[in-house]
Amino acid sequence: MPAARQSISTPVGHLSLVSDGNAVVELAWSTQGGPGDRVTHQAACEIAEYFAGDRQVFDVAVALPQSDFMQRFCLALLEIEFGQTCTYGDLAKILGAPAQAIGQACGANKIPILIPCHRVLAANSLGGYSGAGGIETKVTLLRHEGAAGLLI
Repeated sequence: MPAARQSISTPVGHLSLVSDGNAVVELAWSTQGGPGDRVTHQAACEIAEYFAGDRQVFDVAVALPQSDFMQRFCLALLEIEFGQTCTYGDLAKILGAPAQAIGQACGANKIPILIPCHRVLAANSLGGYSGAGGIETKVTLLRHEGAAGLLI
């Protein structure tokens, strides 16, 4: 099945959701859109609810990466609750990988926000963020989730 694409406007910019018909396979900062499908419509509604303060957990299906490490990494990210954070080092211990590999995996996450890499911080700083707007977007997401106490 060809990919379906839908664009939505959010407080962190325009997002383009891509579906394979069964799950979201990509979320990118882009205005590229189309008619979408049931998966992109569900994702768009859930993201709107998230930013409205009416949703803390996403139910839409997301496609996990192929590699074993990236699957374990994404599943670990999905365990970090709304408003909570952990460090690259924490995830490195859980996954038995170097902290640098965790940072690289965060940057390779194709479905940010839905798979919440913004909740992963460096030991003494915010770390990075690969989404449009970089650290400012990460701060916006963390503030939205009430995790901003650590930023003050």
